[in-house]
Amino acid sequence: MTSTSLLSAETETRRALQLDALAGILPLERRDKLATILTDDDVATLRHLAKEGMGENSLRALASDLAYLEAWSFASTGSALPWPAPEALVLKFVAHHLWDPTQRESDPAHGMPAEVDAALRAGDHLRSEGPHAPSTVKRRLAHWATLHRWKGLESPLGTPAIRTSMRLAVRASAKPRRRKSKRAVTRDILDRLIATCQTDRLADTRDLAILLVAFASGGRRRSEVARLRLEQLTLEADVPLDPDDPNSPRLPCMAIALGRTKTAQADDDARVLLIGPPVAALREWIERAAIKTGAVFRAIDRWEAIDDRALTPQAINLILKRRCAMAGLEPIEFSAHGLRSGYLTEAARTGVTLPAAMRQSQHRSVQQAARYYNDADQALGKAARLAI
Repeated sequence: MTSTSLLSAETETRRALQLDALAGILPLERRDKLATILTDDDVATLRHLAKEGMGENSLRALASDLAYLEAWSFASTGSALPWPAPEALVLKFVAHHLWDPTQRESDPAHGMPAEVDAALRAGDHLRSEGPHAPSTVKRRLAHWATLHRWKGLESPLGTPAIRTSMRLAVRASAKPRRRKSKRAVTRDILDRLIATCQTDRLADTRDLAILLVAFASGGRRRSEVARLRLEQLTLEADVPLDPDDPNSPRLPCMAIALGRTKTAQADDDARVLLIGPPVAALREWIERAAIKTGAVFRAIDRWEAIDDRALTPQAINLILKRRCAMAGLEPIEFSAHGLRSGYLTEAARTGVTLPAAMRQSQHRSVQQAARYYNDADQALGKAARLAI
């Protein structure tokens, strides 16, 4: 081994050890890969952001985008990202990722150069074909700008040239928005999934609680379901089945203190309520699993021994897909995000007002939440039925 390669190996090992401080956020295999891509300054920045209290999901996404930006910089310029980034480099990034597929057919040099594409694919940084989704490019540019701010540097990301190039490039690339889950888990789908959880097996009890809690609490994100802790739950006074009839049958009620989420900080007082069957299912799981503190949803082995550690967000997603398969549905069409989109779609179908649904789902963006309402209106309205 040469002295240069030995030094490189030692550097990667040092960075991997420094990234161990983020072990609860970055999986081990991801940590080792990041150590080969990120610079020492990058690692120091990520550790600082974690120390300052950036949310786990936000930090994970930022680390992933920073790694991609570094890999792209090496592939396209032969060097690490410069700080601050020259405006020309940002324009090059936009041109490489948002381009016109029609123009590419007549001009192979249009868009990302073949050698840059090949280098990114060789490093497993690029898998999709064609121009990138505008939302992905905007997110990476936003993270690039965030890192400039954290470093106390002036960012070129907001200059008129960048804004104009983005607007024109998005229009030219014309790539349809791809949803995180092809199909929403609406109430009819949820009922089919629930029907697969009706034995007395511990896994059925747990999965029933996961499905009902994730859906009824406003379509919680899989990361929020995975890290739910007993300390976040509070039993409330029973409530009437019919809010307009105080004499209607009483239903159990439980509050979930959300704490830090993708759109809320830890010191926010946001909470949502569970009413009726989700409360019963959750209480049964907690009682059967003898959970006294800590993580609510945990792994179960083949002998029905329950782990002390929380399920991962990926495990929540796999549970949903497994239940879809058991219900005779195509797992590839669903993901855990389908519970979130399904909640809002079902709320729209049943006449729940958008502000009320957003209070439960904790969406901060009216535009994003309204998209599900608009989809439901289209499906239920007469405009698409004129040829019937």
